[in-house]
Amino acid sequence: MRSPLSRARGFGPARNGVQTFLAERISAVALIPLTLWFVFSVAQLPAASYTAVKQWVAAPSVAVALVLFIATLFYHSSLGVKVVIEDYVAGEGLKLAALLLVKFVHAALAAAAIFAVLKIALGS
Repeated sequence: MRSPLSRARGFGPARNGVQTFLAERISAVALIPLTLWFVFSVAQLPAASYTAVKQWVAAPSVAVALVLFIATLFYHSSLGVKVVIEDYVAGEGLKLAALLLVKFVHAALAAAAIFAVLKIALGS
C-alpha cells in the first residue's frame, strides 16, 4: 500500500496514514462483536438495579469482556479524534496541544473505567 519512495523515506503523505487507517479498521471490526455483546447483555439484566449490575460485572467472563470493550472503545475513539484534529486544526502548536490533550483524556478515562470494572470484579 506504500509507494517505493515512501518506503525509502520512511513515511507516506501523512507520515503514518496507512498504519492509522489499518488500526482504525481493525479496532472497528473488534468493536462489532464487543458492542453487540454489551448491548444484549445489558438488555438482559433483570431489573438493572445497582446490585444486579454489580453482580453481573463481578462475573470473571463479563469483567474480561468489559475490559476488552473499554480498551478497544477508547483506543478507537482516540484514533478517530486524532485524525479529525490532524485534518482540521490549523497551527502546529494548537494541533500538538490538542493531540496531547486528547491522548491524556482518553487514557485517563480508559484507566478510570477499567479500574472501576476491576474494583468490582475483584471485590475490593
